[in-house]
Amino acid sequence: MSEDAGTGKRPTGTGKGPAGAGSERYAELAGTGPYGVRPGHALITLVEPHPGHEYAYNRWYEDDHYYAGATAMPWMFAGRRWVATKDLQELRYPEKSAVAQPVGAGCYLSTYWVTEGRYDDHMKWTVAINKRLNRDGRVYQDRTHVFTAFQDHEATVYRDGAAGPRDFHALDHPYAGLVLQVIDAEGPGERAELLEWLCSRHLPKRLKGSPAAMVTVFRPTPLPGDRMTYVKQVEGVDTRLTLLWFLQEDPRTCWDEHFTGLDAEVAEAGSGRVELVAPFVPTVPGTDRYVDRLR
Repeated sequence: MSEDAGTGKRPTGTGKGPAGAGSERYAELAGTGPYGVRPGHALITLVEPHPGHEYAYNRWYEDDHYYAGATAMPWMFAGRRWVATKDLQELRYPEKSAVAQPVGAGCYLSTYWVTEGRYDDHMKWTVAINKRLNRDGRVYQDRTHVFTAFQDHEATVYRDGAAGPRDFHALDHPYAGLVLQVIDAEGPGERAELLEWLCSRHLPKRLKGSPAAMVTVFRPTPLPGDRMTYVKQVEGVDTRLTLLWFLQEDPRTCWDEHFTGLDAEVAEAGSGRVELVAPFVPTVPGTDRYVDRLR
């Protein structure tokens, strides 16, 4: 913003001219509604850059979209990007996945927290800003959305009880890895039973002595009708649960011991079908680290 000529002062904006048009609305909006720190909602998006576009996609996302298309928006208060190199992609299962086809599709995972109670407010902004970004040529087209959904928070299960970071810290704490797990219940009526089994029995048992400090559990919500056309409508809205396991170790070092067989355990309990178990490591912002190891 340029300084006022001869005054050395920056224009403050009154809401009546171009410099501050509509700015008074920010004060009104900030004074009402929820403003806690609990991640009541999340955006979880698994994306595959088209072959030959890996570097360009990564630079666009790192340098522009992570900010302009996500964290600069109201109520999206934390975010983190994750990457699956070829060796990590090869650990995924089941081979026949309803989420990723083939199961290795989706090199990059982005996760964002949205303040509880602010989903509708955020969604109005995100639809509008993405239309603007698209119109201005700031949306990278050579990519495929494998699994993109806004989600409502259902539960967080901690390994160490009250000790350690909370779920609202999870995207800022330097976790060494993340495992994305997607489970489909048999039907809408069975999802509540699946959630109860996960939180009271399965996850506490799996977390004990594991490198995972916590697991957050979400359920997907349908995208608005005026979403961008390149993002498909969310599947499994009534039956699906999405789990994020936050790891204190690289997933490669603990995969066989702690993350194989999750599909068999869910099936044995009669609670549903695991559609994806996929490990990731965090990206290094501002770099192209790992891009040469995606294929």
